Formats: sequence, C-alpha cells, structure tokens
Amino acid sequence: MAAAVDRAMTSPVERVARALAGHALSKNADGDMSSAAAAVDALWPEYSDAALAVLRTLREPSAQMLAAGDGPTWERMIAAAIEDDTISD
Repeated sequence: MAAAVDRAMTSPVERVARALAGHALSKNADGDMSSAAAAVDALWPEYSDAALAVLRTLREPSAQMLAAGDGPTWERMIAAAIEDDTISD
C-alpha cells in the first residue's frame, strides 16, 4: 500500500506569498520584526503577485528535476498550483 501524502490546507500561491512576506518582514531574514506572524497573516495577500511569478517561473522543470520524475506531471501540477484559489480562513 502506498504511503499517505500530506495535503496542504492552503493554496500554493498563499504558501509562497506567506513565505515571501515572512522573508521581507522577519528579523530571521531581511526584515526587522522579531515576531512577524501577525503581520504575515495580514499582509501576505500583498505578496500574491510575486508568488504567482515564482510559480510561473517553475513551470519548466530543470534537467535534475526531470531526472527525478515525470516532466509532464510536474507541468500539470504547477499549472494547477497557479490556478488553485484555496484561501485559508
């Protein structure tokens, strides 16, 4: 039996946008906030366009990615990630 795969509760766009917001705001990265969680919760939508740009950049797999898995499946998954409009509460 195949192992269960964890499923995210938020869209890839939201997750990437939150990561970009955290990177910009948190003292652990480029920001100056020692606790950026509340700010990330409030401001991640402002990073959605940048998140979509990141995902669009990943549409074509690299040679190493192709060696590890199926290119057409990757391309379909990234296209689905771009179209996924799941928003957390």
